Amino acid sequence: MSDLHKLPACPASLLEFPVCHARGGTSTGLILAREDLPEDEALVEELLRHLMGVPLAGEWPGNSQITGLGRGGPTSNKVFIVERRPGQTRMISTLAQLAAGKSTIDWSVNCGNMSAALPLYAWQRGWLSPEVNDGQIEIYNSNTQTTLRARLGFHAGRLLSDTRIPGVNGQFPGIDLFLDDPVGAKTGALFPTGQRIDLLQGIAATCIDVAVPMVIVRATDLGKTGQETPAQLDADPLFKERLLGLMVEGGLRMGLRRRDGGLLTAEELRRSETIPKICIVSPAREGGDIATRYFTPQNAHPSLAVSGGCCLAAACLAEGTVAQQLLAQPRQLSATRSEYPLAIENPAGILETLISARVHGGELSIDGAAYRRSAQILLQGRTPLYNASPELLQALL
Repeated sequence: MSDLHKLPACPASLLEFPVCHARGGTSTGLILAREDLPEDEALVEELLRHLMGVPLAGEWPGNSQITGLGRGGPTSNKVFIVERRPGQTRMISTLAQLAAGKSTIDWSVNCGNMSAALPLYAWQRGWLSPEVNDGQIEIYNSNTQTTLRARLGFHAGRLLSDTRIPGVNGQFPGIDLFLDDPVGAKTGALFPTGQRIDLLQGIAATCIDVAVPMVIVRATDLGKTGQETPAQLDADPLFKERLLGLMVEGGLRMGLRRRDGGLLTAEELRRSETIPKICIVSPAREGGDIATRYFTPQNAHPSLAVSGGCCLAAACLAEGTVAQQLLAQPRQLSATRSEYPLAIENPAGILETLISARVHGGELSIDGAAYRRSAQILLQGRTPLYNASPELLQALL
């Protein structure tokens, strides 16, 4: 090996922290082991800001994150903290959602896309195997207090790399993710306002909570076709301001709460990077069941988050919702538990979902939702901490 490739070790004066950089679905971020983190939550947040390259205090408009591993939009600003406690067969995940220009970290939601990378991490840690548990593992998410069942594909003991998804070039390991009892992840109710249609600023909207709370509105009610690109939607400030207003009012009516249990204020909702989500819907044009443009909520998503996709799919099954009214072929639900596939068109292609549902006493019951994503480990290693506080350095020693 030439001298050019003999990389020196990091100077002893710089502490290095172990990270796993991964992609799950159409999101990227870091996976960190709980055992490596400080106990003090403030120091954990400082560490995440260093790792991702976001401001340590206040705001930094236009931050490119050139000093960290985060990249631009919210889909590449995710950190999962994971552990497996002694005597348990499931892993516990906690998501930190960061934003390029803000020091505030949101701990309130899960990410269905990035969750797809967790089974790969678990496989590398020896927490699952094709021989012992058929490549399956339970993932409990502490943010939403919900459990995913994840399954990696193996053949003859070898990991399969055979899955393509919209928005990702190439074939990678496929992960089947099953959401059990996904209703009311943040509010405790399927329809938190008690209605299937609410008028928000004069616009018909459905406020629903399946995997994630979301506001659904018709694209035409906001002067859009629903076929615009994410860039076109983000470039329309009047549309974005109106959409943000609907998101805030929807969040207030749903009674969304902070991590400490207090109700979110209008200003807190307006600044939120996570909840509620909002999407515009239109009739399908490419052979799917419905078309959508989804927001994270501040920015148009390049494809469709799987948690939001499952939420929208559930709304498609509920008679009288904004989404159900746009289906070319509305589903007829039975009183016994059945699985209903729904294909959702989005800017990157079609997201295939499977909703387990039934009608009981005239009321819709959602028992589960499933989707498939691909994932990959991008890099594993150690990241030097150049500007860590003395307190953080001491906690990590």
